[in-house]
Formats: sequence, C-alpha cells, structure tokens
Amino acid sequence: MSWGTELWDQFDNLEKHTQWGIDILEKYIKFVKERTEIELSYAKQLRNLSKKYQPKKNSKEEEEYKYTSCRAFLSTLNEMNDYAGQHEVISENMTAQITVDLARYVQELKQERKSNFHDGRKAQQHIETCWKQLESSKRRFERDCKEADRAQQYFEKMDADINVTKADVEKARQQAQIRHQMAEDSKADYSSILQKFNQEQHEYYHTHIPSIFQKIQEMEERRIVRIGESMKTYAEVDRQVIPIIGKCLDGIVKAAEAIDQKNDSQLVIEAYKSGFEPPGDIEFEDYTQPMKRTVSDNSLSNSRGDGKPELKFGGKSKGKLWPFIKKNKLMSLLTSPHQPPPPPPASASPSAVPNGPQSPKQQKEPLSHRFNEFMISKPKIHCFRSLKRGLSLKLGATPEDFSNLPPEQRRKKLQQKVDELNKEMQKEADQRDAITKMKDVYLKNPQMGDPASLDHKLTEVSQNIDKLRLEAQKFEAWLAEVEGRLPVRGEQTRRQSGMYDGQGGPTGNSCAQDRESSPDGSYTEERSQENEVKVLAADFDDEFDDEEPLPAIGTCKALYTFEGQNEGTISVLEGEILYVIEEDKGDGWTRIRRNEDEEGYVPTSYVEVYLDKNAKGAKTYI
Repeated sequence: MSWGTELWDQFDNLEKHTQWGIDILEKYIKFVKERTEIELSYAKQLRNLSKKYQPKKNSKEEEEYKYTSCRAFLSTLNEMNDYAGQHEVISENMTAQITVDLARYVQELKQERKSNFHDGRKAQQHIETCWKQLESSKRRFERDCKEADRAQQYFEKMDADINVTKADVEKARQQAQIRHQMAEDSKADYSSILQKFNQEQHEYYHTHIPSIFQKIQEMEERRIVRIGESMKTYAEVDRQVIPIIGKCLDGIVKAAEAIDQKNDSQLVIEAYKSGFEPPGDIEFEDYTQPMKRTVSDNSLSNSRGDGKPELKFGGKSKGKLWPFIKKNKLMSLLTSPHQPPPPPPASASPSAVPNGPQSPKQQKEPLSHRFNEFMISKPKIHCFRSLKRGLSLKLGATPEDFSNLPPEQRRKKLQQKVDELNKEMQKEADQRDAITKMKDVYLKNPQMGDPASLDHKLTEVSQNIDKLRLEAQKFEAWLAEVEGRLPVRGEQTRRQSGMYDGQGGPTGNSCAQDRESSPDGSYTEERSQENEVKVLAADFDDEFDDEEPLPAIGTCKALYTFEGQNEGTISVLEGEILYVIEEDKGDGWTRIRRNEDEEGYVPTSYVEVYLDKNAKGAKTYI
C-alpha cells in the first residue's frame, strides 16, 4: 500500500494533508508547553503556600510547634514543598524531552516536506510542458493536413476547368504537393513528440511520482511515530516522579500517625501550669451576729492558744485570706520602727554594755493600729506580688528574674535562660581555646604571626566568659530559689491543711481568689469598687506561700551586737555579715536579711554597709 500507486493523482490533497500533520504536531507542542507552564505555576503556588504557613522565626508560632499535631502540620508543609519540587521536575523534563525536541523536529520536517513537494512540482511542470508540446505539434499537424486537403481540392478544380491555362494548373499542382509535404513533416513531428510524451508520462506516473509520494508517505509516518513517542515520554515523565510523590504523601501519613494527643495534653500542662494550689473552702460568714471592729493591741502577736479575734474593715467587702506572705515578713513590714534608733555603745566591744543597746521600745504603737493604718492606706492591694506585677505590666517591661510569672512558668523560663547562657559560654570557651591554640602556633612559628596581636582578643573573650558566668550564676541562684520553693503537691496540701487546723475553716480568701486572667495570660488583681475592705485575720503564725524576697542591694557587717526586741527588728551579732535589702531612708534604720526567712531592721549606726553599685533589683552575691 503506497501513496505513489494509490494516490498518484492526489498531489494537492497530499500537500494539504501533510501540512495538517505538521499543524497537529505544532498543536501538541503548544499543549505540552502550556502544561509545563501550569506545572511551574502550580509548583510556585505550592511553595508560596508552604512558605506562607511556615512558622516565622523568633515569633510566638515557633513555640506552638512543640505539639505533635503542629509538628505534623510542619512536616506536611515540608513534604508539600518537596511535592512542589517534583512538579518543577515534570516541567523541566517535559520541556527538555518533548517541547524542545519536537520543535527541532518540526523544523526538519518542514524542510523535508518542502523539498519533496518541490520535486513533485518540478516533475509535474515537466510533464505539463511535454503535454503542451504534444498539443502544439498535434494542432500544427492538423492544420497542415487541412491546408493540404484544400490545396488538393483547388488543384483538382483547376485541372477540371477547360478555361484555365495550363500554367495555372501546374502552379496549383505544385502548391498541393508542398502542402502534402508539410503535412507529412507535421505528422512525423507529431508522432515523435507523442512518443516522447508517452514515455515521459509513463516515467512520471510510474517512477517519479511514486518515488516522491513514497518519500512523503515515509515522512508522514515518521511524524506519526514521533508524536506517539512524545506522548509516551509525556506519560513517562509523570510516572518517574510518582514514587517520589508517593514518598511525600507517605511522609504526611507518617507525620499524621505520629500525633500523640496524650503528649500534647502533657505539653499544655507544662506550658500553663502555675504551680499554685487550688484555694480552700470559703468560711461561712454569719452576718446575723454583730462583728466588732476593735481588736486588742496584741491580737496579732498572740499564740494559737489565745483567742481568735478578727480584724474587720467595713462590712460589705469579701473576706480575704492574707495572701502568700510569711509572718516575719508581714511583721517586719507592719512594725518597721518609727522611733529613732539607739546610739551605738560607747566602747568598741559589746562587752562594755552588758545588756546591749536598748531597742526602740518607747512610743510603741499598738500593732493593730499599725495594721489598720497600713490597710486603710492601701485598701485595694491584696498582696505584694500583685503590686509588683501590676507595676511591671504598667511599665511594659518583663522583670529580669521573670517574677511576673507563676512559679512553674518562672522555673521554665529561668532554666531556658540558664541553658542559653551555658551555650554562649561554651561558644566563647571554644573561641578562647581556638585563639589559645593559634597563639601557641604563633609562638612556635613567629613568621606566621605576632602572638601579642591575639592578647587583646583573648582578654576580651575571657571577659565575656566571666560576664556570662556571673550572669549564669545569677539566674542559677534564682532557679535554685524557685526550685527550692516549689512544693510537692502532698506537702503543699498538708501545709494548707495545717494552716486551717484549729480554726474550723480558713480565715479568709486567698489572694489567688482575687486573681483573674487578663487577655495576654498574665495575672491581674480584681479591683474592687467598694471603699471599704474587710480582712479576717486570726492567726499570723500560720504559714502562707512565700512572697518573693526583695533583691539584695549590698552587704553589711555588724559593728556591734544588737538585740531586736520590737516587732520589725532583728537581732545581730558583732562581726556578722548580712544582706542589705533596703537602705536607710533617713530614719536611722536599715533593712537587712540573714536568710530567706529572717529579715528586719537594725540601726544604721550599728552596721557598716557595702552597697553594690551594679544592683538593679536583682540579688547580687558579693
């Protein structure tokens, strides 16, 4: 089955068909090109989508990815990024293996088609020329024959006429002979051209055209095979990335299967656990019995065996348990000496004064009056922690020791800070070791460099290490303090139950009951709109949660022995070293601390104070 034999007379249709085949090929190339553009656009959109939902560095979103569900989502984003990369591979392979290759092949195909049809037209023009020659010789032969017949008829007519001269008859006879000779010549020429044309026509229809059409047929078949191969390549390019895409999807499934709801629930506990214990039951307040406003002067200092008097200010405010502060700190705050301190002893040794200097006992005010004065002057502040926290929130700054956070969260922040400082110290130590090694190399090989040029850098690194070490010690001290104060739940429960023993119930509401959550998760205190506050306080010997200690601002050395006999004072021995937590405000008294539980006032003249100039509200160890 050949186009040369079957389609010998369809030259024009074959020309149209082959052009249509090239158009189909170009259409397929355009299709693949647009597919590659779609793949690139899709990959770009997938990458942008993955990038859009990636956690921003140093943002709150990074903390969310400690949860397994969020980590699974992050793995999904990463897998989608790889998934987008495979679509880019599809686009690149289709462009290189199909679009570029077919575009080059189309150009070659056009050149080959042009050449074949040029040869076909040339053969067609040649046979047409031969046909025209044949037609021309045929018409000439026909004309000559007709002329010869007319000349013969004229001669016969002249010969039959008796009136025509013999000369005219001869002339007519000669003319007829000439015409007959011309007809014979035209016949011979026509016969020769006809024979030649038949030969050319035979070659045209049986040799030239079949050969040309065969080439065109082969060209068209190659085009069809090539477009089929391209379609196979099109599918193979997609199939090649299916395993990798499958791995991406498997990664998403694996990440989803790794989600652990129990672990996430535990992380929520670790993230938001405050370390506080739930408040106890609220005591029933019987308003049918009149409550006395006055209390005895020694009501706050009575032991458990004494009566349980109440302190009440106003009659409509809710009862509050004195919040999170130990007895000695509250007593120190409420009974700081108002009278001038005693003068130092005359001798340098306390033995010259057998009983020691007199503590400021004169002008002693009843403790209940001092308590009333304090509570009336600050009616809306229920605990000192809230005051400090409120000031920090108003100033918009986070305390360096994270004292604005609940105990458990504060411990985590401090531990994180300690770990960061240790990493920085390790980095600086590695740098110092590297500089030291370089200096040793310079010492052994002076031509490589001057060892003295590294001294400044080595000193700077050592200073940085010292600073970081001091900073780490400071945060470690805060961390140790917090970890030492965080109670085990059982101990906390026993301690709270002991606080309520002998009282028939709690003496009031804790400060935590006044605490309400603000939108940013910090703690704020409930601000009462009432002008009066009722405080139920029966026994200050009970233990409360510790108030965070005031930071030390220096140290002091006791020059003389002082026996603190009044509330708010503390006894010291000569030569004893203590922490200074509050300077002399002009009243002659300095507030000091022996340990976490013992603090109070001593006469400024009895101690030698060494203030830490770098103290900024943080405890400094000297």
